Amino acid sequence: MTRLDQLVKELPEDLQREVEDFARFLLDKRGRPKGKRLSMGWAGALREYRDKYTSLDLQKKCLEWWGD
Repeated sequence: MTRLDQLVKELPEDLQREVEDFARFLLDKRGRPKGKRLSMGWAGALREYRDKYTSLDLQKKCLEWWGD
């Protein structure tokens, strides 16, 4: 029996369940793939339309497209 097993067995039953939940959380967290960093390569791509449209115009147009 490992040292950890011995320690857990000394705990009351409710705390044993809490240790088990925490161990499962750690396993899930470790197994999750890390997300990629967001790419900002698109920044400035619409620069030529800056004077033609406002952000409100673009919001309204997006809502129209989503409504289709």
